[in-house]
Amino acid sequence: MSELERVPPGVDPNVPSSARVYDYLLGGKDNVAVDRAVAERLLAVAPDARAVARANRRFQIEAVRHVARQGVRQFIDLGTGIPTWPSIHETVREVSPACRVVYVDHDPMVRLHAQVLLADQPGVAGIQGDLRRPADILADPHVTGLIDFDQPVCVLMVGVLHFVMDAEDPPGIVAAFRKPMAPGSHLVLSHAMAESSPEAIAQLHLATAGSPAQGAFRSHAEVLRLFDGFELIGPGLVPVQDWRLTDDDHLPRLDGTPRLRLDAGVGRVPVQ
Repeated sequence: MSELERVPPGVDPNVPSSARVYDYLLGGKDNVAVDRAVAERLLAVAPDARAVARANRRFQIEAVRHVARQGVRQFIDLGTGIPTWPSIHETVREVSPACRVVYVDHDPMVRLHAQVLLADQPGVAGIQGDLRRPADILADPHVTGLIDFDQPVCVLMVGVLHFVMDAEDPPGIVAAFRKPMAPGSHLVLSHAMAESSPEAIAQLHLATAGSPAQGAFRSHAEVLRLFDGFELIGPGLVPVQDWRLTDDDHLPRLDGTPRLRLDAGVGRVPVQ
């Protein structure tokens, strides 16, 4: 199958996709030339970007495993991206088979992958939706059918909010999802930081300007605001490769300071 045949009808193969760029950085094959070009421009000025992407994925897996061990059985993964192993539902169901997961992404290619992957998975659903429209996602029949907001839920926004521009109100988006969350719910989040190398930021801006893959690099204080209403657990908001709950976990350690910086944190809705 050619690259063009892998792109769903209506998707422009000349426009980079954040999900496919991330897939390439993780070593996946569900990407096309324009995605690889963006990734290679980034790697030219930030050779550690692949290692940071892997650390981001490991953070996500370790975080949801921890949340499941706290008794949370419901997960909504916003901006899930191209499926990769281990999946969120596989990870949390190792803790409890009762866990339910809804995957959400606005990319049609991600939706097609989810339809194939989840066809025979009860308690797991994949929907096409844009986290910029929280009300639509929260009202989706797959979400209302699987998620009970009277019970704790974990919402994941891993590596996705930096694709939401300031004018689109990222704090307001997080607040819209936080509002119905019961005490004991969690937010798992990572974000590209303004403390990244200026060259890396400039190359990404040049390569993605005007496309859905364009990003906003935010300061530590700006990203910390996204956790308003949550109490941070573990090490707080730290570089993704440094987020760990114990000293003996399997998160990769990077030498030196990465030129592409992602910070990560896990917040919990306080229990009264």
